[in-house]
Amino acid sequence: MKTRKKILAGAVTLLAAVSLAACSSAIDKDIITMKGNTISISEFYEKVKTNGQAQQVLLGMVIGHVFEEQYGDKVSSSEVDAEYEAKAAPYGDAFASALASAGLTPESFKEQLRTELLVQYAVKQAAEKELTDENYQAAYEAYTPEVTARIIKLTDEAKANEVLAAAQAEGADFAQLAKDNSTDTATKENGGEVKFDSTSTTIPTEVQSAIFALDAGQVGASVISVVDLTTYTTSYYVVKLEAKTEKAADWNEYKDKLTEIILTQKQNDATFVAGVLKEALQQANVKIKDAAFQNLLSQYVTTEESSSSSTESSSSTTETSSSSGQ
Repeated sequence: MKTRKKILAGAVTLLAAVSLAACSSAIDKDIITMKGNTISISEFYEKVKTNGQAQQVLLGMVIGHVFEEQYGDKVSSSEVDAEYEAKAAPYGDAFASALASAGLTPESFKEQLRTELLVQYAVKQAAEKELTDENYQAAYEAYTPEVTARIIKLTDEAKANEVLAAAQAEGADFAQLAKDNSTDTATKENGGEVKFDSTSTTIPTEVQSAIFALDAGQVGASVISVVDLTTYTTSYYVVKLEAKTEKAADWNEYKDKLTEIILTQKQNDATFVAGVLKEALQQANVKIKDAAFQNLLSQYVTTEESSSSSTESSSSTTETSSSSGQ
């Protein structure tokens, strides 16, 4: 995670009034009074229901209700509290103001976290169904066991090319070059030594690929550039492979590791997660009754289903209007 901390985007407290209007249409109360005018629940609802944030509030409410009904007994309040404390810890005393600036209270943020944990549980259950021999074999083929390597990280490309030339010279001491030149404080004092396999999240993918392609004792043929997509800064790496672990012929030797790989891939696959949400929404038989929200679930259903929902919601709105006029 980068130093800039974020609270996950979620419900805005004010716009949660949409639910009040939806549930209280039969009792259209005034929520604001003033000289010569009033603002009723229905007026407020009509004004805010097409607001993008209001749409997200309602979507969050739908997902929360659906997953609470289907998986509510799978997440305990203590788990929610633990997740809350983990999110709050980096902020210290500033967490309350951070919540307030996001339009959240401790209670509404815990509700949001509970929904996230329920969805995570459902996704994990679905991902475990993907633990087939075929997927194990595919994960095994893409997996590279642990290697021992050395890296030198630099911020200047010209300097990186100078260091590369020095590292490729006869009798070069790569470890000393790392100590003298690397900007990576985590590894430079150890001569740039790192140990990792292909599941590593600490070594950039480009650097991993370059190292895996080397033979033991070999220095990379060129400088590897890596762009940080959060800061848009570029780092330059000079690498050397010290040793690699021979890969076992049977994937069962790595079953625990491969299980972790498959589950992580599925849990980070937006399409897979959307499929889990879609199935849950279908099981809950969610129906949209206001045309203003006809596209609310479009990211989780096919175009055909979305059109069907749109037609049904428009028809429902027409029927409601007709009933009101009788």
